[in-house]
Amino acid sequence: MSHYSAELEWQRQSDEVFTDNRYSRRHRLRFDGGVELDASSSPSVVPLPYSHASAVDPEEMFVASLASCHMLWFLSLAAQAGWRVDRYRDDAVGTMARNAEGRMAMTVVTLRPQVAFGGERQPDDAALRALHHRAHDECFIASSVRTEVRCEPRP
Repeated sequence: MSHYSAELEWQRQSDEVFTDNRYSRRHRLRFDGGVELDASSSPSVVPLPYSHASAVDPEEMFVASLASCHMLWFLSLAAQAGWRVDRYRDDAVGTMARNAEGRMAMTVVTLRPQVAFGGERQPDDAALRALHHRAHDECFIASSVRTEVRCEPRP
């Protein structure tokens, strides 16, 4: 069993009343490897100036987590199969909508990976689809959520 952690810190500014719901949602995230991020609620959820558009929001982190996990598995599986990946890019998008219970949720995350292979040995379309399918099946994050996770590879 493995454990993962993130440290989160938020503090009320001295000039904020707080109980009027007019307070900054900006906070700091710290990860065990030393990375720190400014985070906030999404401006589409909590209006500016209480959200901070320049900070990462939970919805973006959710989408990024799924995309990152998929990519890491894809790279590992491609290497095992003997295909050299030179570049991997994903413009992943998440959709927030009401779920079957009527609650706001990330209902669809669409991964749109674009992979460039090098060397003489190149996977055909069927092998590429199989790699993405297996990467999705192996991804711990995708296996952890109720959200439909789609993968739509791009040329």
